[in-house]
Amino acid sequence: MAGRRSLGRPFGWLWAAYGVSACGTWLAFDALPVTAVLVLHSGPAAVSVLAASAAAVGALVAVPLGPWVEFRRKRPVMIAMDLARFAALMTVPAAYALGLLGFAQLLVVSVVVAAAGITFTAAGGAHLKTFVPPEDLLTANARFESTNWTATMLGPPLGGAAIGLFGPVVTIVADAVSFLLSAVGIRAIGGGEPRPVRTGGSRLRAGDLLEGWRHILAHRELRPLFFNTVLVNSLIMATAPLLAVLLLGPLGFAPWQYGLAFAAPCVGGLLGSRLAGPLVARYGRQRVMRTTGILRGCWSLGLAFVGPGTGGLLLVIAVELGLITCMGVFNPVFAAHRLDLTAADRAVRTLSAWSVSAKAVTALLTASLGLLAGVTGPRTAIAVAGLLLLATPLLLPRRDRTPHPEPAPAPSAA
Repeated sequence: MAGRRSLGRPFGWLWAAYGVSACGTWLAFDALPVTAVLVLHSGPAAVSVLAASAAAVGALVAVPLGPWVEFRRKRPVMIAMDLARFAALMTVPAAYALGLLGFAQLLVVSVVVAAAGITFTAAGGAHLKTFVPPEDLLTANARFESTNWTATMLGPPLGGAAIGLFGPVVTIVADAVSFLLSAVGIRAIGGGEPRPVRTGGSRLRAGDLLEGWRHILAHRELRPLFFNTVLVNSLIMATAPLLAVLLLGPLGFAPWQYGLAFAAPCVGGLLGSRLAGPLVARYGRQRVMRTTGILRGCWSLGLAFVGPGTGGLLLVIAVELGLITCMGVFNPVFAAHRLDLTAADRAVRTLSAWSVSAKAVTALLTASLGLLAGVTGPRTAIAVAGLLLLATPLLLPRRDRTPHPEPAPAPSAA
Protein backbone atom coordinates (compact mmCIF):
# COMPACT_ATOMS: atom_id res chain seq x y z
CA MET A 1 0.00 0.00 0.00
CA ALA A 2 1.30 3.47 -0.87
CA GLY A 3 2.58 5.57 2.01
CA ARG A 4 0.95 8.70 3.27
CA ARG A 5 1.66 11.65 1.05
CA SER A 6 3.88 14.25 2.73
CA LEU A 7 2.73 17.87 2.55
CA GLY A 8 5.88 19.23 4.17
CA ARG A 9 7.06 20.24 7.61
CA PRO A 10 4.97 23.45 7.94
CA PHE A 11 1.78 21.53 7.26
CA GLY A 12 2.85 18.82 9.71
CA TRP A 13 3.14 21.34 12.54
CA LEU A 14 -0.13 23.05 11.56
CA TRP A 15 -1.88 19.67 11.48
CA ALA A 16 -0.45 18.77 14.89
CA ALA A 17 -1.63 22.10 16.32
CA TYR A 18 -5.08 21.54 14.84
CA GLY A 19 -5.20 18.00 16.20
CA VAL A 20 -4.33 18.88 19.78
CA SER A 21 -6.81 21.78 19.91
CA ALA A 22 -9.55 19.63 18.33
CA CYS A 23 -8.98 16.96 20.97
CA GLY A 24 -9.23 19.54 23.73
CA THR A 25 -12.33 21.14 22.25
CA TRP A 26 -14.23 17.88 21.90
CA LEU A 27 -13.05 16.61 25.27
CA ALA A 28 -14.65 19.77 26.69
CA PHE A 29 -17.72 19.59 24.44
CA ASP A 30 -20.49 21.76 26.00
CA ALA A 31 -18.27 22.19 29.07
CA LEU A 32 -19.40 25.76 29.77
CA PRO A 33 -23.15 24.92 29.64
CA VAL A 34 -22.46 21.80 31.73
CA THR A 35 -20.61 23.96 34.27
CA ALA A 36 -23.55 26.38 34.32
CA VAL A 37 -25.88 23.48 35.12
CA LEU A 38 -23.71 21.59 37.64
CA VAL A 39 -22.06 24.52 39.44
CA LEU A 40 -24.49 27.43 39.05
CA HIS A 41 -27.66 25.28 38.84
CA SER A 42 -28.83 27.23 35.78
CA GLY A 43 -32.11 26.24 34.15
CA PRO A 44 -32.84 25.46 30.48
CA ALA A 45 -33.60 29.09 29.62
CA ALA A 46 -30.31 30.36 31.04
CA VAL A 47 -28.31 27.62 29.31
CA SER A 48 -30.03 28.44 26.00
CA VAL A 49 -29.20 32.12 26.48
CA LEU A 50 -25.57 31.17 27.17
CA ALA A 51 -25.31 29.10 23.97
CA ALA A 52 -27.16 31.47 21.64
CA SER A 53 -25.72 34.73 23.01
CA ALA A 54 -22.14 33.46 22.95
CA ALA A 55 -22.46 32.47 19.28
CA ALA A 56 -24.19 35.69 18.24
CA VAL A 57 -22.01 38.14 20.19
CA GLY A 58 -18.85 36.21 19.32
CA ALA A 59 -19.74 36.47 15.65
CA LEU A 60 -20.40 40.21 16.00
CA VAL A 61 -17.06 40.78 17.71
CA ALA A 62 -15.30 38.81 14.95
CA VAL A 63 -16.67 41.01 12.14
CA PRO A 64 -13.94 43.72 12.30
CA LEU A 65 -11.22 41.16 13.05
CA GLY A 66 -11.39 39.60 9.57
CA PRO A 67 -10.30 42.73 7.65
CA TRP A 68 -7.74 43.52 10.35
CA VAL A 69 -6.16 40.06 10.04
CA GLU A 70 -6.20 40.03 6.22
CA PHE A 71 -3.13 42.24 5.87
CA ARG A 72 -1.16 40.91 8.79
CA ARG A 73 1.02 37.86 9.18
CA LYS A 74 -1.27 34.96 9.96
CA ARG A 75 0.87 32.91 12.32
CA PRO A 76 1.19 35.61 15.02
CA VAL A 77 -2.57 36.15 14.82
CA MET A 78 -3.24 32.42 15.21
CA ILE A 79 -0.90 32.22 18.20
CA ALA A 80 -2.57 35.27 19.76
CA MET A 81 -6.03 33.72 19.33
CA ASP A 82 -4.87 30.47 20.93
CA LEU A 83 -3.38 32.35 23.86
CA ALA A 84 -6.53 34.45 24.23
CA ARG A 85 -8.64 31.28 24.45
CA PHE A 86 -6.20 29.75 26.93
CA ALA A 87 -6.30 32.81 29.17
CA ALA A 88 -10.09 33.17 29.01
CA LEU A 89 -10.79 29.52 29.77
CA MET A 90 -8.32 29.38 32.66
CA THR A 91 -10.29 32.10 34.47
CA VAL A 92 -13.11 29.57 34.96
CA PRO A 93 -11.25 27.01 37.14
CA ALA A 94 -9.55 29.87 38.96
CA ALA A 95 -12.89 31.49 39.83
CA TYR A 96 -14.39 28.08 40.68
CA ALA A 97 -11.55 27.33 43.11
CA LEU A 98 -12.10 30.70 44.81
CA GLY A 99 -15.89 30.29 44.92
CA LEU A 100 -16.38 33.34 42.68
CA LEU A 101 -17.66 31.75 39.48
CA GLY A 102 -20.77 33.44 38.06
CA PHE A 103 -22.99 33.23 34.99
CA ALA A 104 -21.74 36.56 33.59
CA GLN A 105 -18.18 35.24 33.59
CA LEU A 106 -19.21 32.12 31.67
CA LEU A 107 -20.96 34.33 29.12
CA VAL A 108 -17.89 36.56 28.64
CA VAL A 109 -15.60 33.54 28.32
CA SER A 110 -17.95 31.99 25.75
CA VAL A 111 -17.91 35.17 23.67
CA VAL A 112 -14.11 35.43 23.77
CA VAL A 113 -13.69 31.78 22.78
CA ALA A 114 -16.23 32.11 19.95
CA ALA A 115 -14.70 35.29 18.49
CA ALA A 116 -11.14 33.95 18.78
CA GLY A 117 -12.22 30.68 17.17
CA ILE A 118 -13.70 32.43 14.14
CA THR A 119 -10.59 34.57 13.72
CA PHE A 120 -8.22 31.62 14.16
CA THR A 121 -10.09 29.50 11.62
CA ALA A 122 -10.10 32.28 9.03
CA ALA A 123 -6.40 33.05 9.51
CA GLY A 124 -5.54 29.33 9.46
CA GLY A 125 -7.40 28.73 6.20
CA ALA A 126 -5.66 31.66 4.54
CA HIS A 127 -2.27 30.56 5.88
CA LEU A 128 -2.81 27.00 4.64
CA LYS A 129 -3.14 28.35 1.12
CA THR A 130 0.29 29.97 1.31
CA PHE A 131 2.31 26.76 1.73
CA VAL A 132 0.08 23.98 0.37
CA PRO A 133 -0.19 23.93 -3.44
CA PRO A 134 -3.72 23.97 -4.94
CA GLU A 135 -3.56 20.33 -6.00
CA ASP A 136 -2.91 19.30 -2.36
CA LEU A 137 -5.61 21.42 -0.68
CA LEU A 138 -8.10 18.54 -0.78
CA THR A 139 -5.62 16.16 0.84
CA ALA A 140 -4.82 18.73 3.56
CA ASN A 141 -8.47 19.44 4.32
CA ALA A 142 -9.27 15.71 4.33
CA ARG A 143 -6.63 15.20 7.02
CA PHE A 144 -8.13 17.98 9.10
CA GLU A 145 -11.56 16.41 8.61
CA SER A 146 -10.44 12.94 9.69
CA THR A 147 -8.74 14.42 12.76
CA ASN A 148 -11.87 16.33 13.68
CA TRP A 149 -14.11 13.25 13.46
CA THR A 150 -11.64 11.19 15.49
CA ALA A 151 -11.72 13.83 18.22
CA THR A 152 -15.51 14.02 17.97
CA MET A 153 -15.80 10.25 18.40
CA LEU A 154 -13.49 9.97 21.40
CA GLY A 155 -13.68 13.35 23.13
CA PRO A 156 -17.24 13.65 24.56
CA PRO A 157 -17.34 10.18 26.17
CA LEU A 158 -13.89 10.69 27.73
CA GLY A 159 -14.85 14.19 28.79
CA GLY A 160 -18.02 12.96 30.46
CA ALA A 161 -16.04 10.32 32.34
CA ALA A 162 -13.47 12.93 33.40
CA ILE A 163 -16.18 15.22 34.76
CA GLY A 164 -17.64 12.33 36.73
CA LEU A 165 -14.26 11.46 38.24
CA PHE A 166 -12.58 14.84 38.73
CA GLY A 167 -15.29 17.49 38.82
CA PRO A 168 -17.07 19.91 36.46
CA VAL A 169 -14.18 22.14 35.35
CA VAL A 170 -11.51 19.55 34.57
CA THR A 171 -12.35 19.44 30.86
CA ILE A 172 -12.19 23.24 30.69
CA VAL A 173 -8.61 23.05 31.97
CA ALA A 174 -7.82 20.39 29.35
CA ASP A 175 -9.33 22.57 26.61
CA ALA A 176 -7.30 25.59 27.75
CA VAL A 177 -4.06 23.59 27.78
CA SER A 178 -4.81 22.28 24.30
CA PHE A 179 -4.89 25.84 22.97
CA LEU A 180 -1.56 26.56 24.66
CA LEU A 181 -0.04 23.48 22.99
CA SER A 182 -1.57 24.55 19.68
CA ALA A 183 0.19 27.92 19.98
CA VAL A 184 3.47 26.08 20.61
CA GLY A 185 2.91 23.94 17.50
CA ILE A 186 2.21 26.94 15.29
CA ARG A 187 5.29 28.69 16.66
CA ALA A 188 7.32 25.59 15.74
CA ILE A 189 6.42 25.95 12.04
CA GLY A 190 9.37 28.35 11.81
CA GLY A 191 10.61 30.05 8.69
CA GLY A 192 9.73 33.50 7.49
CA GLU A 193 6.22 34.65 6.70
CA PRO A 194 6.03 37.65 4.38
CA ARG A 195 3.76 40.46 5.46
CA PRO A 196 0.82 40.81 3.07
CA VAL A 197 0.92 43.96 0.97
CA ARG A 198 -2.14 46.13 1.31
CA THR A 199 -3.37 47.96 -1.74
CA GLY A 200 -5.40 51.15 -1.52
CA GLY A 201 -3.99 52.57 1.69
CA SER A 202 -2.88 51.29 5.05
CA ARG A 203 -5.93 52.09 7.18
CA LEU A 204 -8.86 49.83 7.84
CA ARG A 205 -11.79 51.14 5.82
CA ALA A 206 -15.48 50.68 6.53
CA GLY A 207 -15.85 48.87 3.21
CA ASP A 208 -13.34 46.24 4.32
CA LEU A 209 -15.82 44.95 6.88
CA LEU A 210 -18.17 43.88 4.09
CA GLU A 211 -15.61 42.76 1.52
CA GLY A 212 -15.95 39.08 2.46
CA TRP A 213 -19.70 39.13 1.96
CA ARG A 214 -19.36 41.13 -1.26
CA HIS A 215 -16.98 38.56 -2.67
CA ILE A 216 -19.23 35.65 -1.68
CA LEU A 217 -22.48 37.16 -2.95
CA ALA A 218 -20.98 38.38 -6.23
CA HIS A 219 -19.45 34.98 -7.05
CA ARG A 220 -21.81 32.78 -9.07
CA GLU A 221 -20.51 29.57 -7.53
CA LEU A 222 -19.66 30.63 -3.98
CA ARG A 223 -23.02 32.31 -3.47
CA PRO A 224 -25.21 29.16 -3.64
CA LEU A 225 -22.61 27.18 -1.66
CA PHE A 226 -22.68 29.87 1.00
CA PHE A 227 -26.45 29.74 1.46
CA ASN A 228 -26.46 25.94 1.32
CA THR A 229 -23.67 25.27 3.81
CA VAL A 230 -24.72 27.95 6.29
CA LEU A 231 -28.32 26.73 6.32
CA VAL A 232 -27.45 23.00 6.47
CA ASN A 233 -24.90 23.35 9.26
CA SER A 234 -27.11 25.73 11.24
CA LEU A 235 -30.16 23.45 11.04
CA ILE A 236 -28.09 20.46 12.15
CA MET A 237 -26.57 22.35 15.07
CA ALA A 238 -29.89 23.91 16.10
CA THR A 239 -31.61 20.53 16.41
CA ALA A 240 -28.90 19.04 18.65
CA PRO A 241 -30.31 20.42 21.95
CA LEU A 242 -33.84 19.43 20.90
CA LEU A 243 -32.70 15.89 20.24
CA ALA A 244 -30.97 15.81 23.63
CA VAL A 245 -34.22 16.87 25.32
CA LEU A 246 -36.19 14.23 23.39
CA LEU A 247 -33.78 11.35 24.01
CA LEU A 248 -32.94 12.08 27.64
CA GLY A 249 -36.46 13.19 28.56
CA PRO A 250 -39.60 11.53 27.14
CA LEU A 251 -37.76 8.61 25.54
CA GLY A 252 -35.78 7.81 28.69
CA PHE A 253 -32.35 7.16 27.16
CA ALA A 254 -29.52 6.78 29.66
CA PRO A 255 -26.64 9.30 29.34
CA TRP A 256 -24.28 6.57 28.10
CA GLN A 257 -26.76 5.65 25.36
CA TYR A 258 -27.01 9.29 24.35
CA GLY A 259 -23.22 9.52 24.15
CA LEU A 260 -23.02 6.29 22.16
CA ALA A 261 -25.66 7.51 19.71
CA PHE A 262 -23.41 10.39 18.67
CA ALA A 263 -19.94 8.93 19.19
CA ALA A 264 -20.33 5.70 17.18
CA PRO A 265 -21.50 7.36 13.92
CA CYS A 266 -18.32 9.47 13.82
CA VAL A 267 -16.70 6.42 12.22
CA GLY A 268 -18.57 7.59 9.13
CA GLY A 269 -16.70 10.89 9.24
CA LEU A 270 -13.38 9.05 9.23
CA LEU A 271 -14.53 6.86 6.34
CA GLY A 272 -15.85 9.82 4.37
CA SER A 273 -12.68 11.88 4.79
CA ARG A 274 -10.59 8.94 3.58
CA LEU A 275 -12.84 8.49 0.54
CA ALA A 276 -12.92 12.16 -0.46
CA GLY A 277 -9.64 12.17 -2.41
CA PRO A 278 -10.19 8.89 -4.32
CA LEU A 279 -13.78 9.86 -5.17
CA VAL A 280 -12.72 13.25 -6.54
CA ALA A 281 -9.93 11.61 -8.52
CA ARG A 282 -12.43 9.24 -10.12
CA TYR A 283 -15.60 11.31 -10.53
CA GLY A 284 -14.45 14.94 -10.34
CA ARG A 285 -14.84 17.57 -7.67
CA GLN A 286 -18.17 18.98 -8.79
CA ARG A 287 -19.98 15.65 -9.05
CA VAL A 288 -18.75 14.46 -5.65
CA MET A 289 -19.57 17.76 -3.96
CA ARG A 290 -23.06 17.96 -5.46
CA THR A 291 -23.93 14.30 -4.79
CA THR A 292 -22.83 14.32 -1.15
CA GLY A 293 -24.28 17.82 -0.74
CA ILE A 294 -27.68 16.46 -1.75
CA LEU A 295 -27.39 13.32 0.36
CA ARG A 296 -26.43 15.11 3.57
CA GLY A 297 -29.77 16.93 3.54
CA CYS A 298 -31.81 13.71 3.37
CA TRP A 299 -31.11 12.09 6.75
CA SER A 300 -32.20 14.35 9.60
CA LEU A 301 -35.95 13.97 9.08
CA GLY A 302 -35.61 10.38 10.29
CA LEU A 303 -34.77 11.67 13.78
CA ALA A 304 -38.37 12.84 14.17
CA PHE A 305 -39.49 9.18 14.20
CA VAL A 306 -37.16 7.97 16.94
CA GLY A 307 -38.83 5.79 19.55
CA PRO A 308 -37.72 4.36 22.91
CA GLY A 309 -35.56 1.33 23.48
CA THR A 310 -32.93 -0.40 21.38
CA GLY A 311 -34.80 0.23 18.12
CA GLY A 312 -34.76 3.98 18.73
CA LEU A 313 -31.07 3.94 19.62
CA LEU A 314 -30.22 2.04 16.43
CA LEU A 315 -32.30 4.46 14.36
CA VAL A 316 -30.40 7.46 15.76
CA ILE A 317 -27.06 5.75 15.08
CA ALA A 318 -28.10 4.82 11.51
CA VAL A 319 -29.34 8.35 10.70
CA GLU A 320 -26.27 10.01 12.19
CA LEU A 321 -23.95 7.53 10.46
CA GLY A 322 -25.43 8.33 7.05
CA LEU A 323 -25.36 12.08 7.71
CA ILE A 324 -21.80 12.15 9.07
CA THR A 325 -20.42 9.94 6.29
CA CYS A 326 -21.81 12.33 3.67
CA MET A 327 -20.43 15.30 5.59
CA GLY A 328 -17.05 13.57 5.89
CA VAL A 329 -16.81 13.50 2.10
CA PHE A 330 -18.44 16.87 1.41
CA ASN A 331 -16.62 19.05 3.94
CA PRO A 332 -12.99 18.67 2.77
CA VAL A 333 -13.99 18.84 -0.91
CA PHE A 334 -15.99 21.99 -0.23
CA ALA A 335 -13.25 23.56 1.91
CA ALA A 336 -10.62 23.00 -0.78
CA HIS A 337 -12.99 24.27 -3.48
CA ARG A 338 -13.77 27.44 -1.52
CA LEU A 339 -10.08 28.22 -1.05
CA ASP A 340 -9.46 27.51 -4.73
CA LEU A 341 -12.08 30.08 -5.73
CA THR A 342 -10.87 32.78 -3.32
CA ALA A 343 -7.89 35.02 -3.95
CA ALA A 344 -5.20 35.06 -1.27
CA ASP A 345 -5.68 38.78 -0.52
CA ARG A 346 -9.32 38.28 0.49
CA ALA A 347 -9.23 34.78 1.98
CA VAL A 348 -9.40 35.86 5.63
CA ARG A 349 -12.30 38.24 5.03
CA THR A 350 -14.18 35.61 3.05
CA LEU A 351 -13.68 32.85 5.62
CA SER A 352 -14.53 35.26 8.47
CA ALA A 353 -17.74 36.35 6.73
CA TRP A 354 -18.65 32.71 6.22
CA SER A 355 -18.04 31.79 9.87
CA VAL A 356 -19.76 34.89 11.23
CA SER A 357 -22.84 34.17 9.12
CA ALA A 358 -22.92 30.53 10.22
CA LYS A 359 -22.68 31.49 13.90
CA ALA A 360 -25.40 34.13 13.59
CA VAL A 361 -27.80 31.88 11.67
CA THR A 362 -27.16 29.01 14.10
CA ALA A 363 -28.03 31.26 17.03
CA LEU A 364 -31.20 32.47 15.29
CA LEU A 365 -32.36 28.97 14.34
CA THR A 366 -31.51 27.58 17.78
CA ALA A 367 -33.70 30.21 19.41
CA SER A 368 -36.49 29.83 16.84
CA LEU A 369 -36.64 26.03 16.98
CA GLY A 370 -36.42 26.19 20.76
CA LEU A 371 -39.50 28.44 20.87
CA LEU A 372 -41.31 26.13 18.45
CA ALA A 373 -40.39 23.12 20.59
CA GLY A 374 -41.76 24.90 23.65
CA VAL A 375 -45.15 25.18 21.92
CA THR A 376 -45.34 21.95 19.92
CA GLY A 377 -42.75 19.66 21.53
CA PRO A 378 -39.19 18.75 20.42
CA ARG A 379 -40.29 16.05 17.95
CA THR A 380 -42.29 18.53 15.84
CA ALA A 381 -39.44 21.05 15.83
CA ILE A 382 -36.99 18.33 14.74
CA ALA A 383 -39.39 17.36 11.93
CA VAL A 384 -39.63 20.97 10.74
CA ALA A 385 -35.83 21.21 10.65
CA GLY A 386 -35.67 17.92 8.74
CA LEU A 387 -38.15 19.17 6.14
CA LEU A 388 -36.14 22.37 5.68
CA LEU A 389 -32.99 20.29 5.20
CA LEU A 390 -34.70 18.33 2.42
CA ALA A 391 -35.02 21.60 0.50
CA THR A 392 -31.41 22.71 0.92
CA PRO A 393 -30.05 20.85 -2.17
CA LEU A 394 -31.96 23.40 -4.26
CA LEU A 395 -29.35 25.94 -3.15
CA LEU A 396 -26.38 23.98 -4.48
CA PRO A 397 -24.78 25.26 -7.73
CA ARG A 398 -26.12 23.47 -10.78
CA ARG A 399 -22.76 23.19 -12.54
CA ASP A 400 -19.23 24.52 -12.36
CA ARG A 401 -19.00 27.86 -14.17
CA THR A 402 -15.54 28.74 -12.88
CA PRO A 403 -12.50 27.01 -14.40
CA HIS A 404 -10.08 25.56 -11.88
CA PRO A 405 -7.61 22.70 -11.91
CA GLU A 406 -8.72 19.34 -10.60
CA PRO A 407 -6.54 18.10 -7.73
CA ALA A 408 -4.12 15.34 -8.53
CA PRO A 409 -5.03 11.89 -7.17
CA ALA A 410 -3.48 11.30 -3.75
CA PRO A 411 -2.36 7.88 -2.55
CA SER A 412 -4.20 8.44 0.70
CA ALA A 413 -6.41 11.29 1.87
CA ALA A 414 -6.45 10.20 5.47
